[in-house]
Amino acid sequence: MKSRLPLPDVNRLDPPQQAVYQSIMATRGNLSGPFLAWMHSPELASHAEKLGAFCRYQTGFALVESEMLILIVAARFRCIGEQQIHEPIAEQAGLSADQIAAIREQRPVRLATARLEMIHALAEELLESNRIGDGPYEEGVRELGVRGMVELVGIVGYYSLVAMTLNAFDMRMA
Repeated sequence: MKSRLPLPDVNRLDPPQQAVYQSIMATRGNLSGPFLAWMHSPELASHAEKLGAFCRYQTGFALVESEMLILIVAARFRCIGEQQIHEPIAEQAGLSADQIAAIREQRPVRLATARLEMIHALAEELLESNRIGDGPYEEGVRELGVRGMVELVGIVGYYSLVAMTLNAFDMRMA
Protein backbone atom coordinates (compact mmCIF):
# COMPACT_ATOMS: atom_id res chain seq x y z
CA MET A 1 0.00 0.00 0.00
CA LYS A 2 1.26 3.47 -0.92
CA SER A 3 1.15 6.05 1.88
CA ARG A 4 2.78 9.30 2.90
CA LEU A 5 2.67 8.02 6.47
CA PRO A 6 5.47 5.64 7.40
CA LEU A 7 3.88 2.21 7.49
CA PRO A 8 4.74 -0.14 10.35
CA ASP A 9 7.02 -3.08 9.78
CA VAL A 10 5.07 -6.10 11.04
CA ASN A 11 8.36 -7.71 12.07
CA ARG A 12 9.11 -4.83 14.44
CA LEU A 13 5.81 -4.30 16.26
CA ASP A 14 5.88 -3.58 19.98
CA PRO A 15 3.72 -5.79 22.26
CA PRO A 16 0.54 -3.61 22.10
CA GLN A 17 0.84 -3.40 18.30
CA GLN A 18 1.50 -7.14 18.10
CA ALA A 19 -1.72 -7.87 20.05
CA VAL A 20 -3.78 -5.70 17.68
CA TYR A 21 -2.02 -7.21 14.67
CA GLN A 22 -2.95 -10.72 15.80
CA SER A 23 -6.60 -9.71 16.28
CA ILE A 24 -6.78 -8.05 12.88
CA MET A 25 -5.19 -11.05 11.18
CA ALA A 26 -7.65 -13.39 12.90
CA THR A 27 -10.71 -11.47 11.66
CA ARG A 28 -9.52 -10.10 8.31
CA GLY A 29 -6.49 -12.09 7.27
CA ASN A 30 -4.53 -8.99 6.24
CA LEU A 31 -3.32 -5.67 7.58
CA SER A 32 -4.40 -3.35 4.80
CA GLY A 33 -6.22 -0.09 4.48
CA PRO A 34 -6.53 2.20 7.47
CA PHE A 35 -5.18 -0.39 9.91
CA LEU A 36 -1.69 0.32 8.67
CA ALA A 37 -2.11 3.93 9.83
CA TRP A 38 -4.00 3.08 13.00
CA MET A 39 -1.23 0.72 14.14
CA HIS A 40 0.68 3.86 15.15
CA SER A 41 -1.96 4.13 17.90
CA PRO A 42 -2.61 0.55 19.02
CA GLU A 43 -5.50 1.58 21.25
CA LEU A 44 -7.28 3.32 18.37
CA ALA A 45 -6.51 0.38 16.11
CA SER A 46 -7.92 -2.07 18.65
CA HIS A 47 -11.21 -0.22 19.09
CA ALA A 48 -11.56 0.55 15.38
CA GLU A 49 -10.87 -3.10 14.50
CA LYS A 50 -13.71 -4.27 16.72
CA LEU A 51 -16.15 -1.68 15.38
CA GLY A 52 -15.07 -2.39 11.82
CA ALA A 53 -15.50 -6.13 12.24
CA PHE A 54 -19.04 -5.54 13.48
CA CYS A 55 -19.88 -3.04 10.70
CA ARG A 56 -18.51 -5.31 8.01
CA TYR A 57 -19.50 -8.79 9.15
CA GLN A 58 -22.16 -8.70 11.84
CA THR A 59 -24.91 -6.22 11.01
CA GLY A 60 -28.34 -7.19 9.73
CA PHE A 61 -27.44 -6.00 6.23
CA ALA A 62 -26.76 -8.34 3.33
CA LEU A 63 -23.24 -8.09 1.90
CA VAL A 64 -24.46 -6.27 -1.22
CA GLU A 65 -26.21 -3.69 1.00
CA SER A 66 -23.26 -3.01 3.28
CA GLU A 67 -20.80 -2.89 0.38
CA MET A 68 -23.05 -0.41 -1.41
CA LEU A 69 -23.07 1.75 1.73
CA ILE A 70 -19.27 1.62 1.86
CA LEU A 71 -19.03 2.66 -1.80
CA ILE A 72 -21.42 5.56 -1.24
CA VAL A 73 -19.16 6.80 1.57
CA ALA A 74 -16.06 6.28 -0.59
CA ALA A 75 -17.64 8.30 -3.41
CA ARG A 76 -18.70 11.13 -1.12
CA PHE A 77 -15.17 11.38 0.31
CA ARG A 78 -13.55 10.72 -3.09
CA CYS A 79 -11.53 8.00 -1.36
CA ILE A 80 -9.59 6.03 -3.94
CA GLY A 81 -8.15 3.61 -1.39
CA GLU A 82 -11.59 2.66 -0.08
CA GLN A 83 -12.86 2.24 -3.65
CA GLN A 84 -9.91 0.04 -4.56
CA ILE A 85 -10.58 -2.24 -1.60
CA HIS A 86 -14.38 -2.43 -1.77
CA GLU A 87 -15.37 -2.19 -5.45
CA PRO A 88 -14.28 -5.78 -6.21
CA ILE A 89 -16.10 -7.02 -3.10
CA ALA A 90 -19.25 -5.12 -4.09
CA GLU A 91 -19.15 -6.62 -7.57
CA GLN A 92 -18.78 -10.14 -6.14
CA ALA A 93 -21.69 -9.35 -3.80
CA GLY A 94 -23.98 -8.49 -6.72
CA LEU A 95 -23.57 -4.87 -7.81
CA SER A 96 -22.84 -4.54 -11.52
CA ALA A 97 -19.84 -2.68 -12.89
CA ASP A 98 -22.24 -0.01 -14.21
CA GLN A 99 -23.88 0.41 -10.81
CA ILE A 100 -20.49 0.66 -9.12
CA ALA A 101 -19.34 3.28 -11.64
CA ALA A 102 -22.52 5.31 -11.11
CA ILE A 103 -22.03 5.25 -7.34
CA ARG A 104 -18.34 6.21 -7.72
CA GLU A 105 -19.27 9.10 -10.01
CA GLN A 106 -22.25 10.07 -7.81
CA ARG A 107 -24.65 9.68 -10.72
CA PRO A 108 -28.19 8.33 -10.42
CA VAL A 109 -28.15 4.56 -10.20
CA ARG A 110 -30.84 1.94 -10.78
CA LEU A 111 -30.67 -0.77 -8.17
CA ALA A 112 -32.22 -4.23 -8.15
CA THR A 113 -34.67 -3.75 -5.27
CA ALA A 114 -36.71 -1.06 -3.57
CA ARG A 115 -34.83 -1.87 -0.36
CA LEU A 116 -31.46 -1.14 -2.00
CA GLU A 117 -32.88 2.08 -3.45
CA MET A 118 -34.09 3.15 -0.01
CA ILE A 119 -30.78 2.29 1.69
CA HIS A 120 -28.96 4.23 -1.02
CA ALA A 121 -31.23 7.26 -0.54
CA LEU A 122 -30.83 7.19 3.26
CA ALA A 123 -27.03 7.09 3.04
CA GLU A 124 -26.93 9.84 0.42
CA GLU A 125 -29.17 12.09 2.52
CA LEU A 126 -27.14 11.44 5.66
CA LEU A 127 -23.87 12.22 3.91
CA GLU A 128 -25.29 15.27 2.11
CA SER A 129 -27.00 16.97 5.04
CA ASN A 130 -25.62 15.11 8.07
CA ARG A 131 -29.24 14.27 8.93
CA ILE A 132 -32.13 12.15 7.76
CA GLY A 133 -35.48 13.88 7.28
CA ASP A 134 -38.65 12.66 8.95
CA GLY A 135 -40.17 11.00 5.88
CA PRO A 136 -37.11 8.99 4.86
CA TYR A 137 -36.43 8.18 8.51
CA GLU A 138 -39.92 6.76 9.01
CA GLU A 139 -39.63 4.74 5.78
CA GLY A 140 -36.25 3.44 6.95
CA VAL A 141 -37.63 2.37 10.31
CA ARG A 142 -40.55 0.59 8.59
CA GLU A 143 -38.21 -1.30 6.26
CA LEU A 144 -35.07 -1.76 8.38
CA GLY A 145 -36.35 -1.42 11.94
CA VAL A 146 -34.76 0.77 14.56
CA ARG A 147 -31.74 -1.53 14.83
CA GLY A 148 -31.25 -1.40 11.07
CA MET A 149 -31.31 2.39 11.08
CA VAL A 150 -28.74 2.49 13.88
CA GLU A 151 -26.55 0.01 12.00
CA LEU A 152 -26.87 1.98 8.74
CA VAL A 153 -25.68 5.14 10.51
CA GLY A 154 -22.91 3.11 12.17
CA ILE A 155 -21.66 1.73 8.85
CA VAL A 156 -21.71 5.17 7.24
CA GLY A 157 -19.93 6.68 10.25
CA TYR A 158 -17.27 3.99 10.54
CA TYR A 159 -16.45 4.04 6.84
CA SER A 160 -16.30 7.85 6.95
CA LEU A 161 -13.51 7.41 9.52
CA VAL A 162 -11.85 4.89 7.20
CA ALA A 163 -12.13 7.29 4.25
CA MET A 164 -10.75 10.21 6.22
CA THR A 165 -7.82 8.09 7.40
CA LEU A 166 -7.02 6.85 3.90
CA ASN A 167 -7.37 10.35 2.42
CA ALA A 168 -5.37 12.15 5.14
CA PHE A 169 -2.42 9.84 4.70
CA ASP A 170 -2.87 9.44 0.92
CA MET A 171 -3.20 5.68 1.29
CA ARG A 172 -4.10 3.56 -1.71
CA MET A 173 -3.03 0.43 -3.50
CA ALA A 174 0.32 0.97 -5.18
